[in-house]
Amino acid sequence: MKLGVYTAILHDRPLGEALDVIASLGLAGAEVNAGGFLPSPHLPVDELLDGRLPPGEYLAEFVRAGVELTGLNVNGNVLHPDLSVGGPDTADLRRAIEVAGLLGVTRVVAMSGLPAAEPGGTVPVWNVVPWDSAYLDSLEYQWNEVAVPFWREIDALAVAHGVKVCLEMHPHNLVFNPATLRRLVELTGARAIGAELDPSHLFWQGIDPVAAVEDLGELVFHAAAKDTRINDRARVNGVLDDRFTRVERDPVSLGGRYTLNAWPAGSSWDFVAVGRGHDQVFWTRFLRALRRIDPGMAVNIEHEDLELGTLEGLEVAARNLRSAGIPR
Repeated sequence: MKLGVYTAILHDRPLGEALDVIASLGLAGAEVNAGGFLPSPHLPVDELLDGRLPPGEYLAEFVRAGVELTGLNVNGNVLHPDLSVGGPDTADLRRAIEVAGLLGVTRVVAMSGLPAAEPGGTVPVWNVVPWDSAYLDSLEYQWNEVAVPFWREIDALAVAHGVKVCLEMHPHNLVFNPATLRRLVELTGARAIGAELDPSHLFWQGIDPVAAVEDLGELVFHAAAKDTRINDRARVNGVLDDRFTRVERDPVSLGGRYTLNAWPAGSSWDFVAVGRGHDQVFWTRFLRALRRIDPGMAVNIEHEDLELGTLEGLEVAARNLRSAGIPR
């Protein structure tokens, strides 16, 4: 099993320095951004695609640090009905698959995306609990007319480049749990689409990530190590909360196409470093479940704990992940 870090949190450091941080944590893998929500400071996509930078020269930095490039991340909304958003996100996904093929990286992390509710719509709409048949009509459009043709094409591209596309099961996407992941695979007949198992987004939906791994089996291609703490306020407000505050500019966006709104005070749940939401017993069970599927699976820390600084959060997560008892 390859324990590592998703380097977006280290975006302000050069690639070599970011890899040295990972090595200093006793970890051996790195996942780097290739576009989508965030730019790609650690991956010169254009230079690799047009031949200005040979793949071996780029990968030499990883060899020097003793860290393996285990995945590319290109999370975005490829089904966004506004083509000024969905168009570039789609282009980034296609380019990430091509670059992964050039680099010999077999895992590209993405999201399924979310289209409008109906033809001509301009805003993505997340339809869940469709007790009214009007919502089912909308879902049929989103899946059959938009998602399935798109992902069938992407699956063919991934197969051609020897790449697996690992979808993060993320709310506000068509694919947000094991059932919807299976639905996409079955409807498209995909051979190269599966799951990136990020437990943090499953926890707050009330899903047991270990049960999700066991349910999906070999459809789990890749994993993230990020925890969620369910707070006492969830007893009052539940886990669905719309008290986010609009911000003019979010530094987390790093100049990307998206602006993230401010997290609510007194939240029902928070993303936290590994071990700060669920104990070592859980993380041991989680890693063992993944290892039963693929002993060489990459599991990369994603640091979004607002209560801890960059290095502090990575150190806490790495220590707790290593303590789960799975050798790197």
